[in-house]
Amino acid sequence: MRAVGVDLVVLEAAVAKTSLYRYFPTKDDLIVAFLEREDLDFWATWDGVAAQFPDDPAGELDAHMRWIGERLARSNYRGCPQINVAAEFAEQDHPARQVSQRHMQALRGRLQDIARRLNVPQPEQLAAQLAVLVNGAFVSSGLLGADEATAVLRSALKALLDGARAGA
Repeated sequence: MRAVGVDLVVLEAAVAKTSLYRYFPTKDDLIVAFLEREDLDFWATWDGVAAQFPDDPAGELDAHMRWIGERLARSNYRGCPQINVAAEFAEQDHPARQVSQRHMQALRGRLQDIARRLNVPQPEQLAAQLAVLVNGAFVSSGLLGADEATAVLRSALKALLDGARAGA
């Protein structure tokens, strides 16, 4: 994000610099708005999937792994913007990093809700493992072939669920 200059943004967006600055007084404001929009899109997809499995938390998790795998397989996918920003902006008080942290906390919370609905012995541990799985998949998208991302996520999910149900 820091490597992209305002001139490139203006050129790609086909807007005048004054218009850009009217809506986004600083580049950080633009980055925050972008992340917030990405956040809305991500959770809209999540909520749409979750609504299909109100009484089937395992089925919901599997469906989440499917759409996340499909997301990773897109030819233009360049990783999770939330994770990318967290890596780029190390300052804890940077507004973009704060949006990213809220997203990660929301992911962990939603996974914890699902884990509790599964009635496994240690739902917090399962939620942490699932968060690592999802975030690890986003970071590893360049290492996974388009045809393997979903299968890798689903098989890892199965192993985590089997371990959680066994109390491991």
